Amino acid sequence: MLQTRRTPALASLGAPLGVVAAAGLGCGAIWLGDPLSAGGPLPVCPTKALLGIDCPGCGSLRMIYCLLHGDAAGAIRYNALGLVAVLFLLWAFGAWTYGRLVGRRIASWQHYRWSAAVALVLVLAWFVVRNLPFAPFTVLYV
Repeated sequence: MLQTRRTPALASLGAPLGVVAAAGLGCGAIWLGDPLSAGGPLPVCPTKALLGIDCPGCGSLRMIYCLLHGDAAGAIRYNALGLVAVLFLLWAFGAWTYGRLVGRRIASWQHYRWSAAVALVLVLAWFVVRNLPFAPFTVLYV
């Protein structure tokens, strides 16, 4: 007789709960740090400070701050690609957590061979587009 070991649901949720706790701490720091006010404790983007151009991640702290306050339009304005990335990460996290609950790996977008290449192309295109010197690509940061 073949016997399989089943892990309790709480034990299989240890890693996802750790990720949720770490994300919660990060979001709490962003909430308290208020990146929309000048001179706050949160760091300034080194690319923006040294080169004067926006990197693909510029505005991510402000985007997350806007999301935490329910301002989707502000989140899109500060970093549209970052908002899309957050949605994809939530999807991947849900698939990973569900897979841990049922005891098998669930195929999600990040397991496909093309996903890394598509992500790289999107990030490079966003890097170019967000530095175009005319509206709606110019965003005034505080």
